[in-house]
Amino acid sequence: MLSKEKAKSTHVLVSVLATVFCVLMLSLITFAQDEPTPKIDIFVGYQWLHPGGSVPAPFHTPDAPVSMPVRDMPAGFGAAVTYNFHPHLGLEGDFGHNWDNYETTASVGPRLIFRSDNTAFFVHTLLSYNRLSIDGLNTKNGIGAILGGGMDLKLNRLLSFRLFEADYVWARQNYAENVSAAFPGLRRVGLEGVRLRTGLVLNFGYGAVLTPSASVALQPTEVMTGEPVTATATAKDFNPKHALKYDWSTTGGKISGTDNTARIDTNGLAAGTYTTTVKISDPKMKKGGEASATANFTVKEPPKNPPTMSCTADPTSVEAGGSVKLSCTCTSPDHVPVTVSGWSSTSGTVTGDGNNATLNTTGATPGTVSVSASCTDQRGLSTPSTTQVTVTAPAPPPPPPPQSSKLSECDYPNPQKPWRVDNTCKAVLDGVAQNLQQNAENKIVIVGNAEPTEKRKNLAAERAVNAKAYLTGGEAKQGIDPSRIEVRTGGAGSKTAEFWVVPAGANFTAEGTTPVNESKVKAVPDHPRAAAKKKAKTAQ
Repeated sequence: MLSKEKAKSTHVLVSVLATVFCVLMLSLITFAQDEPTPKIDIFVGYQWLHPGGSVPAPFHTPDAPVSMPVRDMPAGFGAAVTYNFHPHLGLEGDFGHNWDNYETTASVGPRLIFRSDNTAFFVHTLLSYNRLSIDGLNTKNGIGAILGGGMDLKLNRLLSFRLFEADYVWARQNYAENVSAAFPGLRRVGLEGVRLRTGLVLNFGYGAVLTPSASVALQPTEVMTGEPVTATATAKDFNPKHALKYDWSTTGGKISGTDNTARIDTNGLAAGTYTTTVKISDPKMKKGGEASATANFTVKEPPKNPPTMSCTADPTSVEAGGSVKLSCTCTSPDHVPVTVSGWSSTSGTVTGDGNNATLNTTGATPGTVSVSASCTDQRGLSTPSTTQVTVTAPAPPPPPPPQSSKLSECDYPNPQKPWRVDNTCKAVLDGVAQNLQQNAENKIVIVGNAEPTEKRKNLAAERAVNAKAYLTGGEAKQGIDPSRIEVRTGGAGSKTAEFWVVPAGANFTAEGTTPVNESKVKAVPDHPRAAAKKKAKTAQ
């Protein structure tokens, strides 16, 4: 009977792992891209374990079974640290522990991972040290192995969420001293189980991130009307494995080209300076995969033509009241001396002479302001030029920073158990848990208080710690992350625990409170003596 059940269990485990591996490998092939790789990543999270085997029954008779299955262990945690010495390959150290009896694994081995923009898929195979403790049997240490994989969702550069990890866990234990020679099949027990995990992954040690850039060269830079200009773009620090897209534009003439080279037709262009722009992009990158560059070329008219002039504004957009630097370039196709004069604007005031001036936008109405000047050569031929500046309304003041606020509080009216979280207080704490669940960035500060007449040592701290214990565990099983809860003692002089909400970006500012040392002050159960006896019995 045992062999059939074991075979069935093994078949189920192999089927589950085969399915997981197929999904992972298909995902790796489909989504794998070149992504920045952290040197070290650390996983911490929840672990569920199905041991997958039977052990000798502690007490058996001819009428009682000689073996018993090791039941599932839903309460547990896992942690792993991986050093990535290659973008896809790392060395992983892993630790897992489950209660309800307990099984502990410490393992090490290689991990293979592929990263895309927002996801990462991995497989690993680990050699492990397994420690199994069952009530009524001696604690056993044995060797084992772990084989599996999982999927991480990228939250930001430093933090990921492990959506799932599914592993096959094999262990070998020896119970020779617990089983007689009449049952040789139970003397050396093999466990073939499954563990499931979820939690957070911290990523550290990214290398320097290169910012893509571009440049463009024109040949020649000066032409007569109708002569062509060739533009050549150079891309730097893009992914060399990806095909790039080139978008060309020019402020004068007709430009044609779809790769890194383009041709500009200057037929019909007036004398002046024109700007050619190239925008280079990597279609496979969602962020940061773009760069642009500009270059100018000059079109000359035949001699005896008026001078050419172009004006620029720096910046081209400014808040009302700000200043803009104006610069004009004036040249003569016939190389005749020229001067710039006649600065004017449609709003604001312009001061300056020659090629440079300043626009003061004090009193200007938000909108477009045109600034003009004229270029005149020695022959009296004149050319005006205009540039535009966008005047915007002043930006509104920034919103006030977030502040912490008191959400609710609990009373402790029970004189026999002044630390106890009663049903009324649990209802209040359920509301606190709901706030944390609906606002993932919020944190809670619990401030415990005590009346001066209450002489029990650390009573205020115990009230705060007991409230935290209910939020992180308790019969309601709210499961709030302990790192989101801070416990402190206050000086209110009342039999209360106060619950303060601290939103993201805010600090807890209540004065007269002191952090609780949770390594010294522990949660007090409803029945301290019974809990102490149970703990002592478990330790035996």
